[in-house]
Amino acid sequence: MDTYTNIAWVIPLLPLAGFLVITALGRGFRAASVWVGSALSLASFVLSLLVLIERLKPNAVDYNNGFDWIRIGDYTLTIGFEVTNLTALMLVVVTLVGFLVNVYSAGYMKDDERITVFYGYVSLFSFSMLGLVLSDNMLSFYLFWELVGVCSFLLVGFWYARPAARAAAKKAFIVTRIGDAGLFLAILLLFWYMPEHSLSFTMIESVFDHQGGTITAGITTLIALLIFLGAVGKSGQFPLHVWLPDAMEGPTPISALIHAATMVAAGVFLVARTFDIFQASEAAMTTVAYVGAFTAIFAATIALAQNDMKRILAYSTISQLGFMMLALGLGSWTAGIFHLFTHAFFKALLFLGAGSVIHAVHTQNIQEMGGLGKSMRVTAWTFAIGALALSGIPPLSGFWSKDAILTVALEQNPLLFVVGLAAAFCTALYMTRLFVLVFLGKPKAAKASIAGAKESPAVMTAPLIALAALAVIAGFVETPWNGWFASWLSDEAGASHGSALAIVLSIAAGMLGIVSGWLLFGKRRERSGAGFAERMPGLVKLAENKYYIDEGYEAVFVKGLRGLGTALAAFDKYVIGGAVKLAGVCANAAGKLALRLQNGQVQTYSLAAVLGIVVIVIAIIGRRMLS
Repeated sequence: MDTYTNIAWVIPLLPLAGFLVITALGRGFRAASVWVGSALSLASFVLSLLVLIERLKPNAVDYNNGFDWIRIGDYTLTIGFEVTNLTALMLVVVTLVGFLVNVYSAGYMKDDERITVFYGYVSLFSFSMLGLVLSDNMLSFYLFWELVGVCSFLLVGFWYARPAARAAAKKAFIVTRIGDAGLFLAILLLFWYMPEHSLSFTMIESVFDHQGGTITAGITTLIALLIFLGAVGKSGQFPLHVWLPDAMEGPTPISALIHAATMVAAGVFLVARTFDIFQASEAAMTTVAYVGAFTAIFAATIALAQNDMKRILAYSTISQLGFMMLALGLGSWTAGIFHLFTHAFFKALLFLGAGSVIHAVHTQNIQEMGGLGKSMRVTAWTFAIGALALSGIPPLSGFWSKDAILTVALEQNPLLFVVGLAAAFCTALYMTRLFVLVFLGKPKAAKASIAGAKESPAVMTAPLIALAALAVIAGFVETPWNGWFASWLSDEAGASHGSALAIVLSIAAGMLGIVSGWLLFGKRRERSGAGFAERMPGLVKLAENKYYIDEGYEAVFVKGLRGLGTALAAFDKYVIGGAVKLAGVCANAAGKLALRLQNGQVQTYSLAAVLGIVVIVIAIIGRRMLS
């Protein structure tokens, strides 16, 4: 009997209870909010782990339970939760990273006067993501999807006194709304075309997996592309990626939570959850693959030229999400989810490691850092493990998941394989640059905070060690000689096959990126790095300014919409308002005229009567003469 699976609905309720308790306690209970948030997130993780253990049993059956939510005539909409191997895996990833972020934040946010608000928001954020994962139909999924967006708005703009934080929060909220509108339209189309208007994932899988002509190919493609638009917004794919780097204005623990296991993972999870719709449309699959590949190389080249530590990692996240979408578009959703699984650990590690550095030196500019490896050994070593895992160096987890994606790309689309290799090379190059400039050499800036940097407290380094261990071992669940993870996740034996050529080229790309980074930014970093910029100043400037995408959006959409708004305001004021004023003036003039006529003088009334009679007589005579 699957005892824990049956009560999986408790998992999201635990962080929700944390949010309610912390909010009720108020800002005075600083220590209590830390303990409540951390304890309930730990309980949520333990229960998620027990659910996963039950799912590891042979022949585990998907579990679904719910109740009638809305009745409209003969139509009944149910709401409930569904536990599958995919959702069980996501529950563990979200709750584990969430728990470690809660623990880490106890040290990072210690001196923040709004720490209780912070922990309340984090608990609400976790509840939203867990509810999204467990949702058994598209409508409840969409409700939690939007709640995730609201929580990200609150957390990105947590330090709302900063103008940049307010602007970043608004930008994230508005840009993701574009994608959310697409997802909403997809849900409406599904409601219209699905048998009995069903929106359950089980029915969607059944209908599109055995497509019998009930939904035409054109409508299927449209639904898939609209769903993908929602994923593009949440998962920061080109061209809706612009909100993700600006989201770095929030506290660093939130950056780790958003970029590793929650908001950006939601888009990839959405595509995987509705994968049968995409498989029914070749055009949609091709679109997903090419958008993912372009995003991977596009973001990786931007990361090469950034100097803000967190923004480099943000563009790295966009690039890795592109890899996941590439795998999904090529038909291997197991490879995409495998990379999402491993990426959650080493990306959370990198962001929390960056937070440890920023907490010590009070700057995010890597050009002002250097030599921190001597004074921050735990942070440096764990960050190195995360960087190597991200770069795809064996035997760390990132290598196995990235190799699974490149293997599929090599088999199905050599062009996208080459793009993936180029992105892998750039990844290793910018991570080497980041590590060298931050932890090796000597500080460039003579700041007391850098010279006197000390290792972060144990409450911050312990999560780094735990995540570093996961970054090392997590990839072994799926290797070229052991396809257990893919067969368990998709129920397809032998779903993963390693390619010797893909493995060799993947390792070569990663090692070449590391060697190139060391040559450019190592012992001779000042001379070589400057020479590189001098040789190709236009290209470097283009990447530094993120290919001017933000400026283009500002000129076309922001200023364009403002101009349209100004024109509409002028039209409303002078045309619509002018017509209203003209009607008022005419009515007023008519009233004054009537007032002059109705003056109470008998002579005036007699004259008007005589004139009226004269007019009537003339009209009658004229009519007779004309006839």
